[in-house]
Amino acid sequence: MAKAKDHFRKYARRYTQLIAAVLYNCHLTGFANAEIYKGPVKGICAPGLNCYSCPGAVLSCPLGSLQNALQRSARSFPWYMIGTLLLFGLFLGRVICGFLCPFGLIQELLAKIPLPKIKKNRVTKALSYLKYVILVGFVIVIPIVKLAPGFCKYICPAGTLEAGIPLVIADPKLQDSLGALFSWKVFVLVAIVLLCTVCYRAFCRFLCPLGAIYSFFNPIAFFGISVDKDKCTGCNACIRVCKMDVSHVGDHECIHCGECKKICPEDAIYWKRPGLNAKTTGRQRPAK
Repeated sequence: MAKAKDHFRKYARRYTQLIAAVLYNCHLTGFANAEIYKGPVKGICAPGLNCYSCPGAVLSCPLGSLQNALQRSARSFPWYMIGTLLLFGLFLGRVICGFLCPFGLIQELLAKIPLPKIKKNRVTKALSYLKYVILVGFVIVIPIVKLAPGFCKYICPAGTLEAGIPLVIADPKLQDSLGALFSWKVFVLVAIVLLCTVCYRAFCRFLCPLGAIYSFFNPIAFFGISVDKDKCTGCNACIRVCKMDVSHVGDHECIHCGECKKICPEDAIYWKRPGLNAKTTGRQRPAK
């Protein structure tokens, strides 16, 4: 029994990621029939990045839904999508990135391929701000100005992997209509996949606008990792073990994976619980 508990504690996050990926994509017949599920729950957004057009998807993608709503913003304000993102952000922040994003899981599995890794440094930290540029340009500006879902159309690797490629394989008729845009999307996907094999969660860190949105809520989200300021000695073991470009535990780059909690010599890192006063960041020194 003790071994089973230890095993669950060790792999709890991985099991949560797998369960989330299955629940998002449980319309299994869609893969065989090359059809997109359009049932009653498709109007509900999943918290993580998961393409609407994936044959298995039973929920909508929050990024795709936001872009579609912004395309119609001249006629109606996107209250539903703003409210949905606020709800996800206020409750979970980037816990969603660490636990509930299928493409985050794919990136972590790619990182397990035994290849030399790019360690986080000043360059990767600077590149982590690129996702905010993509958020503004491709998720907000292009949908409003050009009335096209810019991120989904030109960048999203999850859409290519989960929807574009499976649908083309399953439906030969679609193969005749492939063009330069599909080739570009496949190129982007391949480039990101290769980068993720040598750089931990590269898409999540540098390019994902959904992570950028949730990062704004990290300091105030009900759930997540935090630091007991009375116990923290400022040893920065948490920052060194983290593979994300964090300056301190719980900042905008933190995905709340919990690896820092395991390594903290003072047991100063804990999970916030709603209703209790969270003790905020203590004497951690900014990462260089």
